Amino acid sequence: MIGKLISFSLRNRMVVLLIAAGLFGWGLYSVSTNKVDAIPDLSENQVIVFTEWMGRSPQIIEDQVTYPLVTNLQGMPQVKYVRGVSMFGMSFIYVIFEDKTDIYWARERVLERLNYANRLLPEGAVPTLGPDGTGVGHILWYTLDAPGMDLGEQRAIQDWYVKFALQNVEGVSEIASFGGFQKQYQITVDPNKLTYYNLSVPQVMAAVRANNNESGGRKFEMSDIGYIIKTTGYLKSTEEIENIPIVTQNTIPVQVSDIATVQMTGESRLGIFDINGEGEAVGGIVVMRYGENAAEVIANVKTKMEEVSAGLPKGVKFNIVYDRSGLINESVNSVKTTLIEEMLVASAIVFIFLFHWRSALIIIIQLPLSIAIGFILLNAFDISSNIMSLTGIALSVGVIVDDAIVMVENAYRHLAEAQTKENHG
Repeated sequence: MIGKLISFSLRNRMVVLLIAAGLFGWGLYSVSTNKVDAIPDLSENQVIVFTEWMGRSPQIIEDQVTYPLVTNLQGMPQVKYVRGVSMFGMSFIYVIFEDKTDIYWARERVLERLNYANRLLPEGAVPTLGPDGTGVGHILWYTLDAPGMDLGEQRAIQDWYVKFALQNVEGVSEIASFGGFQKQYQITVDPNKLTYYNLSVPQVMAAVRANNNESGGRKFEMSDIGYIIKTTGYLKSTEEIENIPIVTQNTIPVQVSDIATVQMTGESRLGIFDINGEGEAVGGIVVMRYGENAAEVIANVKTKMEEVSAGLPKGVKFNIVYDRSGLINESVNSVKTTLIEEMLVASAIVFIFLFHWRSALIIIIQLPLSIAIGFILLNAFDISSNIMSLTGIALSVGVIVDDAIVMVENAYRHLAEAQTKENHG
């Protein structure tokens, strides 16, 4: 069979050259479209359900949130197992699916179950799905370099400007903010004054909640003009909160300012983010969507950062603290360098020992063609170019070189012997 294949190739050289050229062109296209990352994604096929119920102890979270969710999320099709983790004010449910399950089909199944499980949870505990990324999806970390700016202002810029802009980049699943203070209005109640006015904390909460809304009225016409009636009641300052009446005692309204102090401050934090021991910082984590091209997403995010920088306050700029593209470029460049070095060395050795430039040319053609075909197979099996796959290609290049040298030398020797016999004959 091998003899017939060689004989056919020798008789139809143009066909062989056309097939090789076609494979090489297909391989170049595969190289340009292949997903590039630093490390292979070996994480489990999981959907995360996150529930926040701040102020509650881990035991209460376990009993009233985690346990009902875990028991209701079990039994779904293609689920391997369900894990639950409870901590102060938060619950995490990890639903692990079979490896071949489509991630978005899995998220739809989880959402269907959550619609039923919501009725089992206490008021204020609303489960949400985590981002459609994986454990290795954190491709870029950045902080805001804003000397002299308050941490609360930095966090406001991150949450209400930077985050929304970067989330629009194709391939980005989430921009997770960290650091700083999240602004909020805080009402600090004096228990002695509550007792004096015979009030309770739920009454104060109900009064504030009732006064912080907007309700619509009806439409009426006057002089052939239609008017829409509505009440505007959203609270916009600490003074408005202080003036909210809670009850009326002896024709005198008891306001929030009579029993509490109101201030704008930062939300309670469970930790801080420090960079290089130089102090706290505010920034975000770019989480890549499942199955995207890491190198392309990072490049698009950096381009978007340049656009966003134009709208930042004076003196504020981005500081990238982790960028996976460096490792990606080093991996790709390492394979390129290895390929070029081995092509030159192998060709030089063949040319020196055989003194035959056409034999050396065969090796120079064979190596890139073999690698191009390898990238065709990578795309066919949806394998990204990463440290593992590129290292495999680099190692296989050595085997290809050995094979090429042996085959070329063997063919050259047989041809030389045949020519010698023909001359003597």
